Amino acid sequence: MQAARTIEILRTERGLSQRQLAGRVTALGHPMSNTMLSRIERAQRRCDADDLVAIAEALLVSPLVLLQGPTVT
Repeated sequence: MQAARTIEILRTERGLSQRQLAGRVTALGHPMSNTMLSRIERAQRRCDADDLVAIAEALLVSPLVLLQGPTVT
């Protein structure tokens, strides 16, 4: 659940739509539709380790950031 919320927070902070982030993930070689990303963000679909790594790479963060949540500065 933490990763789902963190993905949404980081995506919106970067000004990306779900479609844009899914496109970035797909461009990195991990096919993902915006529907799949939406379901991950709403915790309606399990985020597998390979999903987590690909999404983190597309957001330019460590997968650990997605698991721990964004830091408050």
